[in-house]
Amino acid sequence: MAFSKTFAFTISLILFSFMIAIASATDYGYGAKPAAPVYKPKSDVKEKPLPIGVEGIILCRSGYKTFPIKGAIARITCLAVDENGYEAAPFSILSKETDSKGYYFATLFPNVLNNKLKLSQCKAFLEKSPLETCKIATDVNKGISGAPISYCHLLQNKKIKLYKVPPFIYTTSSSTPKPISNGY
Repeated sequence: MAFSKTFAFTISLILFSFMIAIASATDYGYGAKPAAPVYKPKSDVKEKPLPIGVEGIILCRSGYKTFPIKGAIARITCLAVDENGYEAAPFSILSKETDSKGYYFATLFPNVLNNKLKLSQCKAFLEKSPLETCKIATDVNKGISGAPISYCHLLQNKKIKLYKVPPFIYTTSSSTPKPISNGY
């Protein structure tokens, strides 16, 4: 009998010690131990804005026929604002020459503006036609007065925001009004 009391006492002592160990490791809402502070380094590095791609086509209209112009150029002009909301001087870039289908593409890199300027609005204009027989700019789709670029989608694989411009048209007819100043 002395053996069974000693054995029962030892088992009870082990169970009691085990319960205390579990209770001290578990939070029952009564004074949980504060978590160790997590160090999060401050990042002064701002994420660079994604480049902007602007695409469109340039066509020639001769009578009832319309065909793409190879070697034409569009101009993209943008306004920017500083951190106080004041407009900076407009700036422009030229597209690459159009391909045989009249397609052009221009890339703007906002990070070259400096970190204090943000693009506020951009417009696309007709700039140059290589065809002597089709060089009269028209304001179809605002090719002369400036077509606002419209956001299309994000190209994840190239990490670029893609904007589209409606087709621009040059004509052979001199009955079309002469081009006006291409500015803001």
